[in-house]
Amino acid sequence: MDNLSEPLLAEIIKRIAKTSDCNSLSLVSKQLYTIDAEQRDVIHVGRGLHPATEALASLCSRFPNLWKVVIDYSGWISIHGKQLDNQGLLVLSSHCSSLTDLTLNFCSYIDDSGIGYLAYCKKLRSFRLNFAPAISSRGLLSVAVGCKSLCTFHLVDCMKVGSVEWLEYLGRAGSLEELVVKDCKGISQYDLLKFGRGFMKLQRFEYEINGNYWSSAARDPAYVAHYPYRYDICCENMKELRLAHIVTKPEIGLRFLLGKCRALEKLWLEYVIGLTDNDVIALFQNCGNLRSLSLRLIPLLCHAIYFRTALTDDSLKALALYCPMLQVLELTFTFCSEDYPSEVGFSQEGIVNLVQSCPIRVLMLNGASNFDDEGMKGLSSSRSLETLELVDCMFIGDLGMRSIACTPNLRNLTLRKCVCVTDNGVSELVHAQNLESLTIIGCHRISLKAVQGAARSVYYSAESEKHESLKGMKMTSLSNCDWIQLAATLFQLMKPLAMRIRAF
Repeated sequence: MDNLSEPLLAEIIKRIAKTSDCNSLSLVSKQLYTIDAEQRDVIHVGRGLHPATEALASLCSRFPNLWKVVIDYSGWISIHGKQLDNQGLLVLSSHCSSLTDLTLNFCSYIDDSGIGYLAYCKKLRSFRLNFAPAISSRGLLSVAVGCKSLCTFHLVDCMKVGSVEWLEYLGRAGSLEELVVKDCKGISQYDLLKFGRGFMKLQRFEYEINGNYWSSAARDPAYVAHYPYRYDICCENMKELRLAHIVTKPEIGLRFLLGKCRALEKLWLEYVIGLTDNDVIALFQNCGNLRSLSLRLIPLLCHAIYFRTALTDDSLKALALYCPMLQVLELTFTFCSEDYPSEVGFSQEGIVNLVQSCPIRVLMLNGASNFDDEGMKGLSSSRSLETLELVDCMFIGDLGMRSIACTPNLRNLTLRKCVCVTDNGVSELVHAQNLESLTIIGCHRISLKAVQGAARSVYYSAESEKHESLKGMKMTSLSNCDWIQLAATLFQLMKPLAMRIRAF
């Protein structure tokens, strides 16, 4: 390699993906060590920093062109040594003049004073903060004021953050294109409305609260009972929207976004209580570019008579009519009883008609207790379907596998907790020889031997998944008071048969 030019060596180093390989190569010669130091612009560090501040200072000195730094202490315990603290961020801000992207994961020793040093990082464009128990709104305001170029801001599991002056400031600045707020109990959906005109430039927005999210006492301070009004907020550039685990009311809170977004390409509505057919139909009418949709639903009390998920085939018909570019669809139903298939608001015919009407390439059906082998026969006629995932679909059996094996372009199939599919059904897939990948998880009537040869790539696990994993739900254990509050908060919408939930 001594005869290779420096530009060529630099190009070779750029193409090496693994950090360990780059480290090994840099030890081959002094020339490679120098070139690697000049080319290395991303580092991912954490528990291996000893002593933390001095080690980080050494790395920053060796790699002067760093633009992206990830500091990750996930899985850290005290025996791993002291974490990076405020002094470490001072080192980072003073040594990395090109820093534009910073992620702090599980950094428990950093507080408001520490992230205050980030105000010196004038080029910082992306800041992600995940589980920072010592950081409050005051520290976030320092970042918002000092980092004028911010366009991406993630805040996850930061329990000390309460007031939202930082959010108001970012909204007035109008620079953010991506905002994610998850599991910050001090920030309600109504607080996020203070982002105001910042929504105008935003292209991606996520808000999620896990745990007992229905118990939040937050109220919209601008709401006046019996006085209809709309938020004067524009979000015409929003392309990706995810709302998860929130309770909504008409025209109040983040529900207003559904009537404002006209450029949406990807939408996730996960356990958003209070949505109606009218809400999503109005949304679909304005979102002709929608390409990906995830709906996760639970049954609620309808007309004070029966329980079913809030959305019906009327929503699916509107989706097929107004969103002709839809390619990815997830339909997840949680706590729907296998004894009462009508609790799923979408009919089998409605789902099949949608798949046949739109160019859906990827489909997930989760907990579709009203979907059976006849429905699988309907899906098999789709010429667009390439990837199918069936989760907790207990009435799909071997005949359904025979049908789906004939799907013209199906290449990837996943079965999770499909208890009626047996080795005989898998044998239909083996004979068809169409699949590139097959994943089987928690299907106790399917053996490892049966899946051999069913696809080019096969993954098999007999282990049953937890309910949280299957349904994308995080629920803390509930006391008797919590169960009472659950029923009251949802205005008697949730099932009184709470034992069904508790059983999971």
